[in-house]
Amino acid sequence: VAYEQEGVFIHSSCGKNDDQDNLIAGVLRVIEKENEVIVDWRPSDDTLDNSNILCAGKDSSSVVEWTQTPKEKSPRGADRPSSYEAEWDMVTTVSFKKKPHSNGDATTHANGESKWSFLFSLTDLKSVKQNKEGMGWSYLVFCLKDDVRLPALHFHHGDSKLLIKCLEKHVVLSESPQDKRILLVNSQNKSLSQSFENLLDEPSYGLLQKLKKDPYTATMGRFSKVTNYIFDSFRLTDPSTHRRPPSEMADFLNDAIPGLKINQQEEPGFEVITRIDLGKQPEVSRREPVTAEEWTKNMDSEGRILNVDYIKQLIFKGGLCHTLRKEAWKFLLGYFPWNSTKEERANLQKRKTDEYFRMKLQWKSVSEEQEKRNSRLRDYRSLIEKDVNRTDRTNKFYEGEDNPGLILLHDILMTYCMYDFDLGYVQGMSDLLSPVLYVMENEVDAFWCFVSYMDQMHQNFEEQMQGMKTQLIQLSTLLRLLDSGFCSYLESQDSGYLYFCFRWLLIRFKREFSFQDILRLWEVMWTELPCQNFHLLLCCAILESEKQQIMEKHYGFNEILKHVNELSMKIDVEFILCKAEAISMQMMNCKELPQAVSEILGLESRSVTPDSDTGDDDSAAVLSCPTSLYQSITAPVTAANGTRESSQQAPETQSLTPA
Repeated sequence: VAYEQEGVFIHSSCGKNDDQDNLIAGVLRVIEKENEVIVDWRPSDDTLDNSNILCAGKDSSSVVEWTQTPKEKSPRGADRPSSYEAEWDMVTTVSFKKKPHSNGDATTHANGESKWSFLFSLTDLKSVKQNKEGMGWSYLVFCLKDDVRLPALHFHHGDSKLLIKCLEKHVVLSESPQDKRILLVNSQNKSLSQSFENLLDEPSYGLLQKLKKDPYTATMGRFSKVTNYIFDSFRLTDPSTHRRPPSEMADFLNDAIPGLKINQQEEPGFEVITRIDLGKQPEVSRREPVTAEEWTKNMDSEGRILNVDYIKQLIFKGGLCHTLRKEAWKFLLGYFPWNSTKEERANLQKRKTDEYFRMKLQWKSVSEEQEKRNSRLRDYRSLIEKDVNRTDRTNKFYEGEDNPGLILLHDILMTYCMYDFDLGYVQGMSDLLSPVLYVMENEVDAFWCFVSYMDQMHQNFEEQMQGMKTQLIQLSTLLRLLDSGFCSYLESQDSGYLYFCFRWLLIRFKREFSFQDILRLWEVMWTELPCQNFHLLLCCAILESEKQQIMEKHYGFNEILKHVNELSMKIDVEFILCKAEAISMQMMNCKELPQAVSEILGLESRSVTPDSDTGDDDSAAVLSCPTSLYQSITAPVTAANGTRESSQQAPETQSLTPA
């Protein structure tokens, strides 16, 4: 029982005196069951007329029918104005009749007689209407998805605020634009704050039911094992009784991010991308990581970086040697300004150290009693402790239960909640912090680098998930330009929404690559070269690499999910970086690049679209980033096929065109 309140009355107008309502006292409860949440109201007095029962089915598949019973008609029901505030007055004009094929249960007692009572699942709730302030007792009216209104519940002892708070733990409530008293139930129940729950911890069939009833929480809110979950669920159950057809599974997923529309021409501002020949992907090679000597040579006597563009290009092409990361990451993440001197950076660190420990002291000084009264802080701590305990222990920095690294991870995340209390902690943030802390080996520096990283990533963790929606749409646009045939195949298998890329985008491939590989991948992405949204091109590179197997083996919806999930820890980071860079060059060389793609990649408006009538004037195609940008940076390199070549290191005085 998550909520219980006595003294919740139904004001029935079935009394003998039409000028006075019958007051029916009852108990309202919110009950959490294994696969659903039930709202249940029962009368305290069992002597009531048992002909008046209202009951909603257990789930949205229940079919209910409301019919008028002549003997229960209220003499004033027909004359009551429709704007009358107490919608409960219509209750006595209807009675419940279950259709034979419905599977809902009516509330009955041992003697078989039904009482004034009702119950319904939150999955059936459409809206909640509240009374106007100052209009007597606080009351609520529940409206179900079949537009059935239940009797108004009047709270004679207190108000309904605690009930609303309880409901908000399970569903998202938002004010109706037409009437602020009406709270609409958003179908994406529960925010991303439960994103890393392990789906395999629960019985498989129950999880499939949860996916059906609450796709947002089950797929997006707990995406970390979503594909494993779906397939292990299928494998652990009898296929003849529990397996869901791919089309039905796709429908569940399509509801998971409301408002997501991909490749639909009715979408406002949609640009139809016709088939464009991008030409052959160029050969791309990578160089050795930037050395400490190269880094030092690019600094003046006061510690300023002499040529920021040049050093970024070196990092993009080869990454950093590990000994450099502790210093270079602070620049890449924006903690240190690129034009700062060594002295300015030292002063900045002193100020940031004081600021960090003031914030840390805030939550450290909260007593247990105070925390009991601060539900948000309590919830943040609980989520952080759960995530910290699940940190990848394959790295020695986080080995052992009482490892100092784990303790620092916990403290930094708690302090971040003080820094941004509105966003707080969302499960998955620890995945972004753990590599940063590993590299910094310093609590304060790790915190401020993490803050800078979250400034880039915060939209991924916001409750409305607008950032995730945008990225999935952009990824689909890029993939369609790159290979429209593959896009069409995915759509034919109910996979056009690219949900299997969700985990990649949310935590920037953290669970797809080994710990050391993710350090290389992130530092390359942080250079913001060769274009904007390079991480989307990395997604395209992975998908294009797997396209042949997916299409030749005729993978359907389920098989695609399974295959993509099983790529984790099997992707060659250097190969994918080469391929993604080759795709970027391929697109930037295109003279007819669609405007939508140019905007995604952050390129200047330079395209000659198929619809324009400008002829074949080559001068119309002005590249904002030349394809020869990195050709003058020569060093031992890794080609896309993994082989190494060697050549002379270019002098550091060489001038390069910035991206």
